[in-house]
Amino acid sequence: MFDDPRGPIEHFSWGTFVVHGEEHSTEAGVGKDICLVGRYVSPWRERKGHELKKSMITRIYDRDIDVLIIGLGVHGAVRCPDAVKEAIREHGISECILQPTPQACATYNKLFHKGRRVALLAHGTC
Repeated sequence: MFDDPRGPIEHFSWGTFVVHGEEHSTEAGVGKDICLVGRYVSPWRERKGHELKKSMITRIYDRDIDVLIIGLGVHGAVRCPDAVKEAIREHGISECILQPTPQACATYNKLFHKGRRVALLAHGTC
């Protein structure tokens, strides 16, 4: 679905991310849903179901980012209501990009290499 040897996200396929050479999936690493800020990967445990709530986004606040990319799943099954987008803006994140996860990975890498302060919250299935 997505490959980029330059990274930091080197590969994404159903339920599996490879970031900085480390696999993250149901079998390894932090899991199939990730939070990536700069070079730091952690689990995105707050995501439950397929409609985002404000409480599912708070982990990226106060992380000194100006762009948040949300990977909505392989088929874009996750929904992000306007209230969540508004909360993101209210916390000083000037840009929020919503894309299916394969495209979100590509956008993250592109902005990361441009030196942007970027974070990714990504759902690895659906």
